[in-house]
Amino acid sequence: MNLSNLFGPDNKKSKRVGRGESSGLGKTCGKGHKGQKSRSGGKVGRGFEGGQMPLQRRLPKKGFTNIFRTAYNVINLDVLNRLDPAETVTPELLRAKGIVKRQGPVKLLADGDLTTAFTVKVDRVSAAAMKKINEAGGKVE
Repeated sequence: MNLSNLFGPDNKKSKRVGRGESSGLGKTCGKGHKGQKSRSGGKVGRGFEGGQMPLQRRLPKKGFTNIFRTAYNVINLDVLNRLDPAETVTPELLRAKGIVKRQGPVKLLADGDLTTAFTVKVDRVSAAAMKKINEAGGKVE
């Protein structure tokens, strides 16, 4: 035994193919006979079905993506309870406090309850949220 034939636990010797019949991986080198996969560089692409029309091209396409869609930053009413009621709630204030992270318009939804009156100036407000703000004594501008 010497250092040249010691292996670590994850260092397996790679198979040496094409080194004679008696090696177990001679002649066709474990690739079978003929065909695309036996050739050098003969790799089959993902989704390739041997020349048959692939499944992803046979299935009908459905729907579309509207590239002009407006992506709103959605916040809920219960988030406003963390803010100071003396301040007017604006998109700039929400970004400064770290409540809204992305750029774009802000929409206020009605999930949660308000404990104090707030003055709100955001891009969109749902009808239910507007009703809850008015009931709490606040106003929407």
